Amino acid sequence: MMPVQPLVSIVMPAYNVDGYVRRAVESMQNQTLRNFELLVVNDGSTDRTGQILDSLAGRDYRISVFHTENGGAPAARNHALDRACGTYVYFMDADDWAEPRMLEDMVSLASRSMLDLVVAGFYIDTYYGDEGEHSSEVKSRPNALYPTQQEFRAAAWQLFDQNLLYTPWNKLFRRERIEALGLRFRTTFWDDFPFVLDYIRDVERVGVIERPYYHFIRQRAESETARWRPEMYEKREEEHGWMLDLYRHWGLDGDAASMEVVQRRYIERLIGCIENVCNPSCQLSPKERIAQIERMITSERAQLAVTMARPRSKMMKAMLVPVRTKNAALAYREGQVISFVKRHNTRVFAFLKANR
Repeated sequence: MMPVQPLVSIVMPAYNVDGYVRRAVESMQNQTLRNFELLVVNDGSTDRTGQILDSLAGRDYRISVFHTENGGAPAARNHALDRACGTYVYFMDADDWAEPRMLEDMVSLASRSMLDLVVAGFYIDTYYGDEGEHSSEVKSRPNALYPTQQEFRAAAWQLFDQNLLYTPWNKLFRRERIEALGLRFRTTFWDDFPFVLDYIRDVERVGVIERPYYHFIRQRAESETARWRPEMYEKREEEHGWMLDLYRHWGLDGDAASMEVVQRRYIERLIGCIENVCNPSCQLSPKERIAQIERMITSERAQLAVTMARPRSKMMKAMLVPVRTKNAALAYREGQVISFVKRHNTRVFAFLKANR
């Protein structure tokens, strides 16, 4: 029988992932920590995702499947959160997978040190074709304990710099704290970032595990990271505002190391926005694209960021030249090259992104 209270509630939204969801679920079933509940929300899938989930749930009492109309990942996660009973909450994407010791190691550290949050390393696995060939990029920081707000906040820039504080799936959250804060996912794309920011804003005790467990998969052409998004620039501007607000709240908006990471993050994502405008699916004319790029790179935010950021590679320094010189035509040509590489040579694009 199901224990009275599972240690971990695993939340998994699933939409049209019939080629991946079995691996994701089985990676949870194979965890060395056995006391968990897996809450999977089939978000109106039109493929075999629902049937696969029902079959898996029929053989494992720890799995609960909820079939809902398509409402997006935020609504699906919230549907599961409303039903979660675990001491801790872990968020899993249905097209990724995790290594067996992940939950046990995270729960062990959290319970031993009475933590509100555990942050672990993760892999970015980029697949190139049908033969399973892929590269793995590791994101991690050394093992650490931050028993006070002050210690965590002072070190947070290092975690942000390794992309460890943006997504929910390399973290173990305390459910009691989620409920006390009334946290739920916002109904927007890239909904995970504001959830994490809200959680860490006044978090007290944080632990870091250097070992990577989670495998974030870059493969599906229809995934969230591969589409043209007409509202991407406005979203990035909003996110940058959240970061600036967070550091003001922390009283660290004058800290040089913290602000360099915040500004470098902004300018790197601005390059992504330029590439997005150059996507062939973009409905703007070339003249309109250049005009939009000019608006992006000549803004006060962009010029401040390009002044404060310290790129870590010669390639990134070169990519920032059009922004620094406010040359929209050159930025447009640069964006076209990046877009071409992204669409036609995933291997090279992944290498360049990892070494930017």
